[in-house]
Amino acid sequence: MIIAVTGMAREARLIAHHSVIAAVGGGDAVALEKKIEGAIAKGGRRVLSIGICGALCPELQVGDVVVASEIVTPAAVYATDAPWTRELAGRIPGAQIASMAGVNDVSVDRANKADLRAMTRSRTVDMESHIAAQMALAHGLPFAAIRVVSDAAHRTLPDAARVALHPSGSVDRLAVLRSVLRAPLQIPSLIRTAWEAEIAFAALLRCCSMLHAGFARANLGELAVDVA
Repeated sequence: MIIAVTGMAREARLIAHHSVIAAVGGGDAVALEKKIEGAIAKGGRRVLSIGICGALCPELQVGDVVVASEIVTPAAVYATDAPWTRELAGRIPGAQIASMAGVNDVSVDRANKADLRAMTRSRTVDMESHIAAQMALAHGLPFAAIRVVSDAAHRTLPDAARVALHPSGSVDRLAVLRSVLRAPLQIPSLIRTAWEAEIAFAALLRCCSMLHAGFARANLGELAVDVA
């Protein structure tokens, strides 16, 4: 069984499969650790972080797919399982293998992204991969990560996008509405952010479809592909 670690419930639905146990973070690192622990107790034997992410590298475009070579935080660097990483990248045309940064808070503006890139030398950033890597290491399990770019390095996310994630992993529509009412001038930026997110989710769906094809061939023995 593969433990698919995501930030959003929508990402978990895309990777849903009888060989996958989902652990949805919803922006809460402590809760995510407990969910991963529970998934391990249910028989999860590999940990895969999968979903959308922010770009730190200017060359990355919305919809680009990155498979992690390592996850970098200010405190530690977590290497991914090399054979599994190569297997995943080989199944997804155009995917690139690169370093990813892990943070506990949303990277909302271009200045913050530039600082994070300079500090970590990573190409993308998300809020779940470093938690997944830590838990995999603690339990001696193989770890890998696949992320699709949703916002480019030069983008500054509107406030409504920053508050949009509910702890359940769903979109907090009330929080978005309150933010828009407070600052209606962000609406064009919010629409653009939502449109780019749809491009990323479409690319993520294609990734999941390619990975699902691998489930039928192998029960994730050594190189079976599972996503979450």
